[in-house]
Amino acid sequence: MLETSPFAPPATAPLQPLDLSWARDAGVELAMLRLDSIDPHLSGNKWYKLAPYLAACSAQPDGTIPATGLISLGGPHSNHLHALAAAGQRFGLPTVGLLRGEPCQTPTVVDLQQAGMTLHWLGYGGYRARHQPGFWAPWQARYPGFVCIEEGGCSLAAAESCARLVGGLRGQLGDLGWDDYTALWLAAGTGTTLAGLVIGEAGAHPVYGALAGPPAHGVGHAVAALLEQAGRLDAGYCLIEAARGGFGRIDETLLAFMADTEAETGVPLDPVYTAKALLALRLTLAAGRFAPGSRIIVVHTGGLQGRRTLLERAS
Repeated sequence: MLETSPFAPPATAPLQPLDLSWARDAGVELAMLRLDSIDPHLSGNKWYKLAPYLAACSAQPDGTIPATGLISLGGPHSNHLHALAAAGQRFGLPTVGLLRGEPCQTPTVVDLQQAGMTLHWLGYGGYRARHQPGFWAPWQARYPGFVCIEEGGCSLAAAESCARLVGGLRGQLGDLGWDDYTALWLAAGTGTTLAGLVIGEAGAHPVYGALAGPPAHGVGHAVAALLEQAGRLDAGYCLIEAARGGFGRIDETLLAFMADTEAETGVPLDPVYTAKALLALRLTLAAGRFAPGSRIIVVHTGGLQGRRTLLERAS
């Protein structure tokens, strides 16, 4: 069980009120599940998604030989690889990162190297081949016994690990003076955490996923596939366009909104995920999609590597 694994993340994260003027204007109450605050290195939803893979590296009850390391993919600013490298360093596990593009140095790449992750740069064509049959075979031969983790940790096991977050946030509603909530709202990168929250909600509340990338990235198909595997075919979620021109695309409106929101709340945001999700929520409230009196929980999924890069470029 993940709950008893030495690699298990915290059972929950702090749930705090989120006081924003535009939400007050709409008559809507907001709270934020601060997954970004659970750990300085294994931040956000990444630890929850990695938990089942990490558990495969511990002694197995049936006597199966545990995995000896972990290997995954990502870009030079990848939150996923950053968390994987940090987990490997903390728990004494070898990690390998397959990176998009040509060798370069970013704050994230420097951290990966310092954490002891072995890096392989695939170029762009090599990285695009990650969905092709047989992609993992040469890497499994090169690193026998390693667990191969799909980009972003996308899997049913990862989604089911994220499903546990629902019980944790519900247990804190009384601290807000809430007896219930209207919906969950979060950024969607691969859709794994979104699918997990839909599984955890089991139809009790809708889950809104603000797309960090364009629909062509296939999040809708990924979420549908995960829910089908989980035996949940109901439409307990909604995808909202939030990419603002593409994954990682940052415009002046987003930057100004991010700065204003950080000043108003004191919560650190990133321009790739949570800032875009909050801006999409503001636009949705302005359009009157949620009735006055609604209570919405925003899930801060962490992922602050994009923020680090933004701050470095501004310095």
